Amino acid sequence: MRPIVRLSFVLGIAAAGTSAWFYLRQVQPVAVRVQAAGLGLVEETVANTRAGTVLACRRARLAPSVGGQIATLAVREGARVKQGDLLLELWNQDHQAQVALAEREAEAGEAKARAACLNAGNAEREAERQVKLSKRSMASEEALERAITGAKSARADCEAAQATARVGTAKIGVARAELAKTLLSAPFDGVVAEVSGELNEFVTPSPPGIPTPPAVDLIDDSCFYVSAPIDEVDAGKVRLGAETRVTLDAFGKRVFPGKVRRIAPYVLDLEKQARTVEVEVVITDQPENAPLLAGYSADVEILVDRREGVLRIPTAAVRSEGGVLVLDQATALLRAQAIETGLANWEQTEVTKGIAEGDLVVLSLDRTGVAAGAPARAETEAEAQAK
Repeated sequence: MRPIVRLSFVLGIAAAGTSAWFYLRQVQPVAVRVQAAGLGLVEETVANTRAGTVLACRRARLAPSVGGQIATLAVREGARVKQGDLLLELWNQDHQAQVALAEREAEAGEAKARAACLNAGNAEREAERQVKLSKRSMASEEALERAITGAKSARADCEAAQATARVGTAKIGVARAELAKTLLSAPFDGVVAEVSGELNEFVTPSPPGIPTPPAVDLIDDSCFYVSAPIDEVDAGKVRLGAETRVTLDAFGKRVFPGKVRRIAPYVLDLEKQARTVEVEVVITDQPENAPLLAGYSADVEILVDRREGVLRIPTAAVRSEGGVLVLDQATALLRAQAIETGLANWEQTEVTKGIAEGDLVVLSLDRTGVAAGAPARAETEAEAQAK
């Protein structure tokens, strides 16, 4: 074969291969994951920006108002107590002695008051006799005045003694109040979460502005709520009584229904420029087999609005620049389509204009070759499971 013919032959084969490669390259459709637009429910929700926390409706970190040595420790961690039960008692024999002394002084004062009032009664009766005798001209005017003055003076002594007795009774109250400072009682029914201290140890009250561990941490475990921070951008959409869905790490994907019970009337300035509003949610239906514990982490999804029977597509199909890619079943090409949306959440987006029910929107937007005008085909279930 002549060199020129051989060269022409080789070039012809190369050109044919290149043409075939470009042809196959052009006609090979890209497999895309699609879903048909359909009618259904779309909800608009807002969620917490950071993990929320389960809190007890009532929690008291208790400590005596005075310092002293622990003489009685009536509870341990995990113990259940009733309102008024003794939790802790400091050494208080000196205060008990003060109470006893005040009671004895009060008894003495009451006895003196009774004696003074009896004398006042006798003086008043004597004055009445002098008045009668004076009317019969049987008593001098001087004796009458002396008797009346004596009666008034005795009555004043009686009233003074009674006032002194009342002061003595008040002193009992003061002494008992000082004694009560050494006793720590439960302000409500609950469970003891933590006890800081042992018998004969000394406890001191917290100095101003310097928090110290409480002697007894008491939790009312009959009522819990979730405190969650909501971004200031979304806080204006939240309303009291709004339905919520609560999930807790402790219970996996289990969802608990709830309602918004409080929206904080102020904004927290946290994490540099991030500003959040605290929202409190109470769980409305808590199963018995899912006991809550104070301190659990929780996520809250608050329902803002909902529409049923509207045209919707997966939110994953909405492109970052707006619109969607539609797989045209007639031409097997991808088509960019502008849309107008309504309510939306992480899963579904309402479409008010741009596509119709049954249109296939592309979900796998990040795949190589997925672009407007590209040939494409719907991915099979086998291909989807293999990826």
